[in-house]
Amino acid sequence: MQRLYLEADLGPNAAVEASVEQFNYLANVLRLQDGAEILAFNGRDGEWKTTLSFPTRKKILLTPIEQTRPQPKDCDLQFLFAPLKVGRMDYLVQKAVEMGAGLLQPVMTQHVQGKITSLERLQANAVEAAEQCGVLAIPKVAPPQKLKDLLERWPAERRIIFCDEDSGTNNPLPALSRIEERQLALLVGPEGGFSDEERHLLRSLPFVTAIPLGPRILRADTAAVAALAVVQAAIGDWR
Repeated sequence: MQRLYLEADLGPNAAVEASVEQFNYLANVLRLQDGAEILAFNGRDGEWKTTLSFPTRKKILLTPIEQTRPQPKDCDLQFLFAPLKVGRMDYLVQKAVEMGAGLLQPVMTQHVQGKITSLERLQANAVEAAEQCGVLAIPKVAPPQKLKDLLERWPAERRIIFCDEDSGTNNPLPALSRIEERQLALLVGPEGGFSDEERHLLRSLPFVTAIPLGPRILRADTAAVAALAVVQAAIGDWR
């Protein structure tokens, strides 16, 4: 069944009008008819089975009739990433949502190659990924911050795990097994990697843990998926 993100509150028999873009998607792309059913969610009220009605030729109402899933607790893992070029950054955001990131925080590093031109585009990407993969909570996309500024204001109770290709081992599990904090953030650097100055700064902070990602050098978007998977499996919500 198709899934659609709605901003309005969802509850029994409380009809919600589709936006112009949603009307086009439902009526012209999916070619749904009066009485069709889709799943809807808003990131607050769980997931609902809704029925479509067409009160006019240019208007669609979605009426929730049954809650199919309650709203889960928000994902707490924060994903910190150096922006990539547009196409690969779209992929990065989509995969981070699928892997359970609760916050997407762009971080400007010394070797960063991409830039954030539109937070709205990234947020729309996050919504689309949630619609496609069954996620009910929509992670927020935060404004970009310089790495040094971010670290200066960082809460010490949330541990940052950063992917360091210069680690002396290939296995990330021993370092992850020593982490006791339950509030976590994962930091993935740019294509050019972290500078020596940034790596030294990160390693000097008591709330930062460096991990390797195996014996091969990974592209930044591949490293992000690999790191999210190993963190979720070892100390995250896959356990």
